Amino acid sequence: MSAEARDQIVLRSVGVVRSRFTEATGMPIQTAGAPEETGRVEVHPEFVPGLRDIEGFDYLILITRLHACENEKLEVVPFLDDSSHGVFATRAPARPNRLGLSIVRLTAVEGRILHFSGNDMMDGTPVLDIKPYVPRFDVRETERVGWFSARLERLPDTRSDDRMR
Repeated sequence: MSAEARDQIVLRSVGVVRSRFTEATGMPIQTAGAPEETGRVEVHPEFVPGLRDIEGFDYLILITRLHACENEKLEVVPFLDDSSHGVFATRAPARPNRLGLSIVRLTAVEGRILHFSGNDMMDGTPVLDIKPYVPRFDVRETERVGWFSARLERLPDTRSDDRMR
């Protein structure tokens, strides 16, 4: 088996994000920076049985494919900074596998539609997985957040631009 065949991973989307954002420029860069921004996930019909009991959660973790990001970069100037960093020390979308992670607040479930707030995703974004957010599993208290510590106050007012193209 070739190294390329061994490393190939095939994923399928379980749904798609519907959002008012149709281009990357001007979008929120994190869900925490846009807690009132709404969106929805349209789950594909064959995955609807997987939604059973989801209404019991306040927050969901959406794993997505950053489909509109065309570039792969290993060093980037992230939206919250003016200096270059290794991509794995950022949340930048221009990454090798272009995977996104968004923690959203579930506001309603209507059949196969999940309504949420805290949107930082573009319309048409493929959703690869949906996981319940459970604070006991997911929250870690820390003050050590690298270069972000000097930039977090900028989050509510920072929007994406074209630097990841």
